Parts: sequence; structure tokens; C-alpha cells
Amino acid sequence: MKLYLYTILILILVMINHGSCDSTIHVGHRVSLAIPLEYNDGFIGRAFLMDYGDDTKQIEPSFRVALSTEANKGKYSCSLEVFLGDVKLKGPKNRIGWRTGTSGQGVEIKWQSFNFPTDVMLWGQRLDVSTWLTSFPRNTSSFYTFEILCNKVALFLNSGRLKYSYWEFKPSKNRNITFVELGSKGLELFDDKHKKMAQIIASWKVQPVRFLALGNRTGNLGIYFYSPTTRKFEASFQALNTTCDLPLACKPYGICTFSNSCSCIRLLTKKNHEVSDCNQRVPSHFCGGGTTQVEMLELNDVVTVLKDAPKRINVTKTTCANLCLNDCKCVAALHSYGDYGDPSSEQCSLFQLVAGIKQVEKGLGLSYMVKVPKGTSYHHNNPSVKKWVLIVVGVVDGLIIILVLGGLVYYLVHKRRNNLQGTNNDT
Repeated sequence: MKLYLYTILILILVMINHGSCDSTIHVGHRVSLAIPLEYNDGFIGRAFLMDYGDDTKQIEPSFRVALSTEANKGKYSCSLEVFLGDVKLKGPKNRIGWRTGTSGQGVEIKWQSFNFPTDVMLWGQRLDVSTWLTSFPRNTSSFYTFEILCNKVALFLNSGRLKYSYWEFKPSKNRNITFVELGSKGLELFDDKHKKMAQIIASWKVQPVRFLALGNRTGNLGIYFYSPTTRKFEASFQALNTTCDLPLACKPYGICTFSNSCSCIRLLTKKNHEVSDCNQRVPSHFCGGGTTQVEMLELNDVVTVLKDAPKRINVTKTTCANLCLNDCKCVAALHSYGDYGDPSSEQCSLFQLVAGIKQVEKGLGLSYMVKVPKGTSYHHNNPSVKKWVLIVVGVVDGLIIILVLGGLVYYLVHKRRNNLQGTNNDT
């Protein structure tokens, strides 16, 4: 389903403050904005009209007008927003039939129907607590949100009714947030007295911040500036700096390795020795089959970047596995030892989604377990937890090392052979 704004028999003319640029949209031009197929309460979308100015003078692009949609009582409403300049509707002979009257009022938003963007937040724009940005990656039902909460701002992976955070920023001293504003140096957090109490600072300080965006492919949060050198928007801040910290860096049941590549969990069945690829042989749900048909498979030296899962304290790894086995909605569990020698520090987190798995160093006291059908791994002494019999984490890294060493050996042998031939020719 798409929502369209047609400029029929009119011209939309955006006049910038200094009046040196003609940003005319002619009759017949169409601006389209995609919205979800199913009604999504809280959805807000935007399509921007930008002015890049005179190419010869390298004038920075400016946000002029946006076509916006928002969910409202089971339907989607459409409106225009003006950030800079004056929107005029013109008829024949350029006669002005209507205008916003916003020319000369500066670069802040001066005319709009609501204050909530979709996945982009512009300079000078504010978002109140309990609001969010949303982005929808392709080929998946999951989506990302950047949410302003009372005690923090955070990134979330949403899948159906499930929600797990994977990054957060909290003000010090447990202070509450009233609203956030994108300033020239980064995202500023304010309290109920409109006093700035914290800030996410952009690293690039030569050029001012232009906008904040939630990536629809990666789910990463970035703050961007315009580079006159490259004539592109570049990130001066990113919440997540490594690929493996992204929640959907790999497919479900895939593992992000140290080389930032994906390796699948391959399950070997005892019956026919078939190997499954990622979640090929893993059921989408386990409810209705009973605990006798499943078991927990422990993955060595991996964790998940997902957080905010239901947590139990003072439980052993075996108990943690049994908790997941007895909950048909649970598909994975993360057990942490905390301080060795202190059983009360052991924790167990139960997940209803297998995603965001990444390789970690050994000896961290973490154990990640996934629920699989019985018979997909060899028997282990622990009746509740079975070890991962096919070590696929690090396979890609190992192959890279082997290729590098093989190439080095070949080079040395080839060089030595050439040297020997040169010596024989001299004699």
C-alpha cells in the first residue's frame, strides 16, 4: 500500500530566505511515500524535498519540505511540513493562491501537522519522552526502533510482540529525561526543567550536525554532517562500531565471527547424519510438542547482543537449561557465572528469539544455549545440556589463516627456487 501526494494543476514553489535559488516542482511531479501493508499504530513516515543549491559554489543541501504520514485511529493521515522557506501554491501566470507564510523565519520547523518523524531527526528537532524513530529492513518481519524513555535512550529489535534492546545511553545519577533535541554538536538530553543534563557528542566538530538517522538495513544509529570535500553526508557518530554488534548481522541461528563474517550453526543428526544450514531444521516454535522432543544445545564461546530478556538469578547452568526446556516459547538461554565461587551471582536470561549471536573470547563465564529437536547432536554426560559437536565458530577465521600461511609458504618456496636457478646460471 502506498500513499501519494499529487501536485495537480498547481506549482509548489519553495523560496529560500536569501531568494537566490528557484526550487520549483512542476505540474505532474509526484512524491510517493511507502507505508506498511498492515496498519501499524504509531507509524510515522516522511519523504523530503531537499535543495542542493548552486553546484559551482558547493552550497550545503537544505531540508525544505517533507511529505508526512501518521497512523491515526485505524487510518493514515497525510500532511506537509515546512522546514525552511515558504511554500506557495501557484496557478496560471504564477498567481499565488495560497502560501504558508514561513519565509524568513529561520531553519527550524515552522509549519507542520505533527512532531514525530519516522527514521530521521533533523537539526533543531525535538522528541518527547515515550516517542521513537522506526525503520523497516527488507526481507524480514522485524523492525528497529530508537526510543526515548524516561531513564535512557535505546535501540530495540522488534519481532511481532517481542522486543529486545541492543544499545542504550543513560544519563548519570539516574536522572529522568523529558525530551531530546538534536543540536549542532550531537543529541542533547533535557530534564523536566528544560536543562541539558547529558549529550551524545558527535566526533566531527568542523562541520555542524545536520541530522540523526536510524538505518533500515543495519539498525545502527548515526549522527551525520555534510562534507564539502566529498559532497556527501558522513557519519560523525555511530552507536555501534563493529558489524557483530548489530542485531541482524547474520541470519537467525547464524554466528558473527571475529572476522565479521557469518557462520551457521550446523546440526548433525545421529539418525541420518544430515547437516542443517542455519535454522533449516529448527522448528519455528516448540509449543505443543512437549519437553521430551527437544533438548538444549550449548554453543561454545558465543553470546547474543540482545538484552532485556526475562532474567533469573542464583541458578545453575543446568537449571537455566531446564527453565528454557519447560517454557515452550523459550528458544535460547544465556547463563553467566558472574564471580566464580559465588553461586548467588549466577544469572539466567531466557529468549524467545535466536538472533544477534556473536563470537567472544574464551573464559568470560558465559554459556549460550539454543533449543533444538532431540537427536540433532551427539550425547553428552549432562542430560539437560549437549555440547556443540561441530565447531563452526572460527572456521572462517581458520580458513583465512590457512590461506595466508599457504600463500606465504608458496612465496618463499618460489623465491628460493628462483634464487637457486639464478645461482646456477651464474656458474
